[in-house]
Amino acid sequence: SGEMMVTYSDTGFQSASLTIKVGDTVTFKNKSGKMMWVASAPHPTHTAYPEFDAKKGVAMGENYMFSFTTAGTWKYHNHLNPSDFGTVIVQ
Repeated sequence: SGEMMVTYSDTGFQSASLTIKVGDTVTFKNKSGKMMWVASAPHPTHTAYPEFDAKKGVAMGENYMFSFTTAGTWKYHNHLNPSDFGTVIVQ
């Protein structure tokens, strides 16, 4: 399985859309000046993919890693700043 990286900066997530395979792990790296809490849509309940939720803020320079075991199109956001969002497409 592959390893993919999404970086979070003060302008949001890059890349905002990522296509991976079932079983791949995505590393979300916080390069912004604020806390990052990655969580699946919708805000604030995270019910689309409840396991895909960091459950807490991740500080600058730290990572959140998640292995996607379910195929689908998964929207996510920064729970602490929900206008920053992205999508992981798991095939």
